[in-house]
Amino acid sequence: MSALLLVGLVLLLLVLRQPLFVILLALAAVVQLIWGRGQLDYIIEDMWVGLDKELILSIPLFMLCGSVMTRGSTARRLVRIMAAIARPLPGGLGVACVLSCAVFASISGSSIVTMLAIGSVMYPALRAADYDPKFSFGAIMSGGTLGIIIPPSIPLILYGLVTETSITDLFLAGVGPGLLLTVLLSAYAVWKNRAMPFRALDLGELARALREGVWSLLMPVILLGGIYSGYFTATEAAAVALAYALVIEVFVHQDFRMREFYDVVLEAAKLGGSLFPVLAVALSLNLVLIEHRVPDAMVGFVQTYISSPVSFMLLVNALLLAVGCLMTTGEAILVLGPLLAPVAAAYGYDKVVFGLIMILNLEIGYLTPPVGLNLIVAMSTFKQPFGLLVRAAAPFIVMMLVGLALVVWKPWIAMYLVDGRFG
Repeated sequence: MSALLLVGLVLLLLVLRQPLFVILLALAAVVQLIWGRGQLDYIIEDMWVGLDKELILSIPLFMLCGSVMTRGSTARRLVRIMAAIARPLPGGLGVACVLSCAVFASISGSSIVTMLAIGSVMYPALRAADYDPKFSFGAIMSGGTLGIIIPPSIPLILYGLVTETSITDLFLAGVGPGLLLTVLLSAYAVWKNRAMPFRALDLGELARALREGVWSLLMPVILLGGIYSGYFTATEAAAVALAYALVIEVFVHQDFRMREFYDVVLEAAKLGGSLFPVLAVALSLNLVLIEHRVPDAMVGFVQTYISSPVSFMLLVNALLLAVGCLMTTGEAILVLGPLLAPVAAAYGYDKVVFGLIMILNLEIGYLTPPVGLNLIVAMSTFKQPFGLLVRAAAPFIVMMLVGLALVVWKPWIAMYLVDGRFG
């Protein structure tokens, strides 16, 4: 009866079109009254306990770092390097778009930031080179989604927080699937533009591009190398990344002025102001659910009806793809992560592997209507009809589904850097 009450409450609030914060707060209140200690003021205490984690500081720091580099010239310099490298390939500029997104994603940790930073440089270049407009939009939007799978990734941090999974392991696991998607999207760019003219490798142009962009290329080396070697925690790495971005943009590239930093902080504060209250309530709800062994009850319930790990994974992937069409990635992780991860573990899926599978599913949601964030942002940024952008994204979604299927089929793609598991 209590479960029916919770489901009914969620459905009612969804019908009333309430924001996720209100839905989670209402759920936390009902759970506290029915299963918890019967006093609503404990919600505030649990929110404080949930947020009292050093790791949470890494989220606004990565946001700030991405904003600084977007306003500076990091994106433009990375694009020039990747264009010089991909020049000998058919559709080389399209490949350069995907590669630039992949490298920038390893710095920004955000899909939207990656898409806007690279797209603002690449779209005029693609159009000037007579690339098909639909391909251009699709490459930019799908390349932007790499920002949530290639470490450092803010969604991976959120998943680690709500499921108590090692962020270092999640970052390591994100490398394989991120590289796989980069290869698949690049391969499609080559095939789609196989009739486009291409030029021989210009070593002089490549050398000039590397000379101008070497400081930008060093960022992911310092950032990820520090995390994986154990020199930095994720939070320390975020602080180092922000400091490094400021130094190279202000003093080396001289394309960012410190007086602009106020606007950058303001933007990050607005984003954090919308994220952290939701995160606090989600963590509070998670504490109560774990205390009363709700995930264990879910495991038993699901195993009663689904005995095969393959059937479970097919069902979960279908669910997550549908959820990705209706909710943002952060919302889906905060709501479903703590519930689905223990169930997946019962079927033999490591929490790290399942986290990557979950993010890959939700990553596709950035390109699917009606709530595809990359579609919505691209529509307002590039002033294009929503339907055109949906059609432009379709072939890239197919390639991303191929990547998802491969990771589900061969989990070592995600785990080979974590613990050497193959099979």
